[in-house]
Amino acid sequence: MKKILPYLFATLLAGFGLLTLFLSSVIFDLFGIRAKEGNYVLFVVWSNFISSILYIFAAYGFIKNKRWTATLLVISTLILIAAFIGLKIHINSGGIYETKTVGAMIFRIAVTFVFAIIAFFTINKQLNNNHNE
Repeated sequence: MKKILPYLFATLLAGFGLLTLFLSSVIFDLFGIRAKEGNYVLFVVWSNFISSILYIFAAYGFIKNKRWTATLLVISTLILIAAFIGLKIHINSGGIYETKTVGAMIFRIAVTFVFAIIAFFTINKQLNNNHNE
């Protein structure tokens, strides 16, 4: 079971990263998604795009038990929090946005933070156990 967990976490994180990458394709107008997205906030989309790349690298880190996995996810969490603060400023300044963006940002921050905690405790514990053997 312990050997399955890193692959499970990596699969979930890679899936989340690929989905985020696809949804961020509005930047490049891939698949004509820009017309479907409505009032997107560009800096939020860029933060999601950067986070999607970090998620994919972190998924690799889960599989290879790399200590930097948690660091990547914490960096991603901080990027998303900064974007969320920027989004709130944008909203309070009368900027246009999709209401679903606020909920999506809160969800993304929470998921990223949970993955960071999981990475920190599972990888560090595993590395410490391997070091003690």
